[in-house]
Amino acid sequence: MTKRLIVVVGPTGSGKTDLSIRLAQHYGAPILSTDSRQVYRGMPVGTAQPTPAQLAAVEHHFIASHEVTDELNCGSYEVQALACLERLFASVDCVVAVGGSGLYVKALCEGMDDLPQADAAVREELARQLECEGVEALAERLRALDPVYWEQVDRRNPARVVRALEVCLQTGLPYSAQRTGRRHARPFSIVKIGVDLPREELYARIDRRVDEMIARGLEAEARAMYPYRRLNALQTVGYRELFDYFEGRTGYDEAVELVKRNSRRYAKRQLTWFRRDGEVHWFAPGQLDEMIACIDSVR
Repeated sequence: MTKRLIVVVGPTGSGKTDLSIRLAQHYGAPILSTDSRQVYRGMPVGTAQPTPAQLAAVEHHFIASHEVTDELNCGSYEVQALACLERLFASVDCVVAVGGSGLYVKALCEGMDDLPQADAAVREELARQLECEGVEALAERLRALDPVYWEQVDRRNPARVVRALEVCLQTGLPYSAQRTGRRHARPFSIVKIGVDLPREELYARIDRRVDEMIARGLEAEARAMYPYRRLNALQTVGYRELFDYFEGRTGYDEAVELVKRNSRRYAKRQLTWFRRDGEVHWFAPGQLDEMIACIDSVR
């Protein structure tokens, strides 16, 4: 294949954005985001979107391209991202994809199972239960319907729990039984580069980044997003903790510490996800030459 997709993955705070820009500049490639939150407008600080200077350095796609009210999920992202790649590959031979959302990477590289779209009535029912009883109640409901997936899913992630329940309730079958795992062929080659660094260094970088986000106005951004707090786009570390502060459930300092703690936990889950993928070639953030050598050796 003459067209190549370089996929950069890794935990939050590991330096993927800077690295992807350097790789894109080396290969004369545009960048396609695989981040499920950077896609939304109005959330540049909390989602760590590329800065204006970074966006100016390389052509980016799927950054602040959708409204928070848009219903973007893995399936719709797959369709839209593949259409974008088709347009890009008409004029370039290489595209760099970057992001830490494992399901979006999977959707782009392998495709998603053909599961039913959410029924509006079922989604509304689950949204009401989520608001009134919390994600723990929904997770217990999922355990009764699909104990296999309940063991696998991040039960703190409302979007994952709700989606599995939607499929269970609409089909009458366990969500896990309908996930075939069949890989869809792509008309381009794929090289996956993983970015990692020692755990203590990663966690220190995450803590510093949260402090920088606070200094850059994360609280004001979260207040602007507060009216949309029930939407899937806002079920995100950095916003949920501040929403609790706004509603008086925590103090300000506690909220900031929770953002740091939950960001570190999210990074750990990301690493667990991506390390299960045997196709990922792992490097430290500064090993650009080694990454390029690896990419050029894979055809």
